[in-house]
Amino acid sequence: MKFLKWVDTIAMLNKVANEALRQAELRERLLALGIVVTGGTPEEARARIPLEMSKWASVVKTANIKLE
Repeated sequence: MKFLKWVDTIAMLNKVANEALRQAELRERLLALGIVVTGGTPEEARARIPLEMSKWASVVKTANIKLE
């Protein structure tokens, strides 16, 4: 059994995810659910996460959403 370093695992998952997101049927199904399909690199995802957290934290605070 071959053990991968976490960097190799991230690269493999990124490759597979991007391949899946290039399939027209999957893209159409996600878009029908209102999910914006982007794909990209792990570095792009790492940069996007803080932006998304900030955006959604603001929405939750403004809407006074509480965890139940």
